[in-house]
Formats: sequence, C-alpha cells, structure tokens
Amino acid sequence: MWTSLISAAVLGTCIITLFLLERAFPLRQAKRALAGRLTVNLTFGIIAFATVSLIVRPVAEATLGWTSTNEFGLIRLHMIPDALRPVAAFLLMDLTFYWWHRANHRLPLLWRLHNVHHFDPDLDLSTTFRFHFGELAFSSAFRVVQIGLIGPSLATYLVYEVIFQLGTLFHHSNLRLPIRVERILVRFLVTPRMHGIHHSQVKEETNANYSTVFSFWDRLHRTVRLNVPQEAINIGIPGYAEPQDNRLGNSLLAPFRLQRDYWPREDGHGSRRTNATGKPGQLAP
Repeated sequence: MWTSLISAAVLGTCIITLFLLERAFPLRQAKRALAGRLTVNLTFGIIAFATVSLIVRPVAEATLGWTSTNEFGLIRLHMIPDALRPVAAFLLMDLTFYWWHRANHRLPLLWRLHNVHHFDPDLDLSTTFRFHFGELAFSSAFRVVQIGLIGPSLATYLVYEVIFQLGTLFHHSNLRLPIRVERILVRFLVTPRMHGIHHSQVKEETNANYSTVFSFWDRLHRTVRLNVPQEAINIGIPGYAEPQDNRLGNSLLAPFRLQRDYWPREDGHGSRRTNATGKPGQLAP
C-alpha cells in the first residue's frame, strides 16, 4: 500500500511539474486548442487506467508470482551474479519494451491500435495518456512473455514501472530544454526532442526512436534519428489529420474501421524530410 501511495505521489508531482513547465517553455507551437485535446486525451487516460487495473496489472502480478514461486527467468541463471541481477532485469525490461514498441509499428493489427496514439495533432504531456484500450489489452500478453522470460523480482519490477512512467511522461512533454543539456541527456535517456521526431508525419521518422527509458537501444538497433529540427516537425499521421479524426468517438472506433492509407498528404504524396541537419545521430535544436 505504501509503495503504491509513494509511486502515485511521485508521478502526480511529476505530472503537475511538467505540465507547468511545458506551458512556460514550449518546445513546439500547438496546432489545436489545448482544452479540446485535454478532454479527449484524459478520457483515453481514464479508460486506459481501467484497462490496466482490470487486465494488465493482474496479469503482470500473476506472472510475477509464478516466476517467483518456480524460480524461473533469465536473470536466475547461475552465470549472473546475485548483485547484478536487478541491473540485468531492469535493462532487459527496457530492451523488451523497445521490441514491443517496434512491433506496434511493424505489425498491422498492433499498428491500427497504436496509431491512435500517434494521430494526436500535437505532442505534449497529455499525449502520454492517449493509448487505446485495445493496445493495452494486447500488451497483457506481451507482459506474460516479458516477465515470464526475464523473471524480475517484485522490487525490480516496481522500480522499473515507476521509472518507465516517469520516462514516458518526460519524453512526451513539450518541454524545451537547453539544447546543450538535452544533447548530454540524449546520450543515455529518451528526451522530448528525440521522441518528438518519433511523432513526425514523415513515415521514416515515425519508424525510428522506439526507446522508452534508455536511448541507446535505438543506437544498438540502428533506428536512431536525431537530426531533425523541432520547428520542421509536423506532428501526427497524414491520413488521420482532419479535426474530426481526433474527436473522442472517432478516435476510439478508428481501429475497428477500414484503415486509410496512413502516410499520403492532401496532394497524394508521402511526407519527406528535406531539411534535416548534420548527422542522423546528432540532436538538432
């Protein structure tokens, strides 16, 4: 109980702080009114919280109980020293989330659900809560595989969950950090500028920067792209860029309808990047 209360207090403080900071120091200019987007995204968040509480969390906790009782999981291999097992489990949790995120972009069934997160026309803290309940329900199956194969301790699992949530809030925020600071942070962590590129309307940029906490997974998998100026990024999905696409009912029903071509603009051509700067691995302002 105390763990849950402390986690909620930490996350709540982070949400309030980031919300105020991104209002004071915005990274990108908003295209749509905040009030309307907040209504949609926070409603998604309420439904997401219910889905996680009723499905995802019980499945994760049951899998944790099974791996603990049966002493099952990669981190229990004798070749891993006891002192390094929490570190190994933490890294494997983050690596597998990289793979899960990438799968959500590559597999058509998962993408039609995850796409709802991406066709938010702006990217800020509220976008953190905009995940379709179908995507979260499917993620419970991933959790069984992830936790079952890794076998983290309850303590490691809880620590990772809190840091995962903090990282997700941070990199979805529209907070403008000094570029020198962010260039240092992005060597290790996913930052707002890095994740902003991931929400670009350019297909090749959306299919990059999949990491959640540690940014080096994208470098290891050669999916990193950092050299796009933030003012050159148009957030969203071209095929779902009309105002009515982001109304609550249409957003919730979108995965269950015939899918449009995601990437063409109004002129019928896909968005392309012509104004990248420097090397792909160097963060642009």
